[in-house]
Amino acid sequence: MPDTFAAGPGRSRVRALVRKYDRPGSRYTSYPSAAEFHDGVTEREVRERLRASGGEGPRDLSLYLHLPFCRSLCWYCGCTTVITRRQSDSGSYVAGLAREMTRMAALLPPAGRVVQLHAGGGTPTFLTPGEIRLLGEAVRGAFTLADDVEAGVEIDPRRLTREHVDALAAAGFNRASLGVQDHDPAVQRAVNRIQPPEVTARAAEWVRAAGFRSLNVDLIYGLPHQTVESFERTLADVLALAPDRLAVFSYAHVPWMKPAQRLLEGSALPAAGVKLDILLHTVQRLEGAGYVYVGMDHFARADDELARAQREGTLQRNFQGYSTRAGTDLYGFGMSAISHAHGAFWQNHKTLDDYGRDVAAGALPVARGYVLTADDHIRGRLIARLMCDARLDFAALGASLGVDVREYFRTELAALAPLAEDGLVDLGADGLAVTRLGRLFLRNLAMCFDPRARRADADPSRRWSRTV
Repeated sequence: MPDTFAAGPGRSRVRALVRKYDRPGSRYTSYPSAAEFHDGVTEREVRERLRASGGEGPRDLSLYLHLPFCRSLCWYCGCTTVITRRQSDSGSYVAGLAREMTRMAALLPPAGRVVQLHAGGGTPTFLTPGEIRLLGEAVRGAFTLADDVEAGVEIDPRRLTREHVDALAAAGFNRASLGVQDHDPAVQRAVNRIQPPEVTARAAEWVRAAGFRSLNVDLIYGLPHQTVESFERTLADVLALAPDRLAVFSYAHVPWMKPAQRLLEGSALPAAGVKLDILLHTVQRLEGAGYVYVGMDHFARADDELARAQREGTLQRNFQGYSTRAGTDLYGFGMSAISHAHGAFWQNHKTLDDYGRDVAAGALPVARGYVLTADDHIRGRLIARLMCDARLDFAALGASLGVDVREYFRTELAALAPLAEDGLVDLGADGLAVTRLGRLFLRNLAMCFDPRARRADADPSRRWSRTV
């Protein structure tokens, strides 16, 4: 059977399906998405839930630290950032993070272990090496880290020093993710991010010399001036570094949320067909180099924990993407950080002033959230398994959820019929399996189980990025 992603008639069919199914939709890093959060969930609600859960005993923890500072703005960026050159901003922020973590740790059972830690941004390496070490001490002072903790950090190679990398290792980080996006000079100029390939290679060398056990590289396709040929050159540069994982994200053009992205609208954004060709070439190229297409935008070596977790059915998905650690409570620290535990989501204030005010006042800096219903739990679990496993076993899933999946989701399974006719999913009496072609449309498949998905079209204020 010819490869669905190869050039020729198969490629024409894929293009037709993209035209049919490309629409706004959630990335399903949570269910419901953060678009459903509201200010009715307060600090008091969170404290009451934490107090009520005290008798449940210790649970494994996943921590997220949001470090929002950047020295300059990359015009494609969709993150919550603070653009500044004042180093003093990060010093006072680290002190606030330490207070917030200590305050939260006092509300949790003391025997809980941190099995996963992630520092993102913004630019975590905006911090000085000394501040990075202080951050590591703050985490260890508030929480107990498991011996095999998976501790990842996002790194901007452009202003990185060897001292930064050594400080990250000393702070306990053992997985590094290098922000690259694209090595083509024209693309870099268009998005205001100049990063020559030798800068990326030097960062990778330092990370490995410091003893990090895993290296990830982040790329973005769909940026101005990109072509299949130009992106291939970036892929060749990156593959020469032999990363353990790659995250190849589709550029999410959401100027109504991130006004700086309007700067890209007149700068040769690739047409939809070119963007699709870049994606399909990337999948083929990385699979040919020995990487497993884990799902959505993630690739991993076949012996990597991420690929093994998918094979074993233990892959998870949260606000940081795909994860290997199941059954954890997620606690986010810093401005805009999101937590998920005890039947609720809650998010910290999105501005530095509001976040700092609450932390200084001794409060949890909760701005909004969402309390899950029983139906949310059921749908969220199904969508997570679909996004992670690319298949559903109705009997096994039903046993874990306490429902008859075929009956509970009768309407939703019927809605999958057109997608099955288009070859995106194989439907059977006992379950379903996403096809190789369907892996490109995982978000569309998940949307069939999401009654809120229609709001992407009905309510412009809830617009998401495109699904393909």
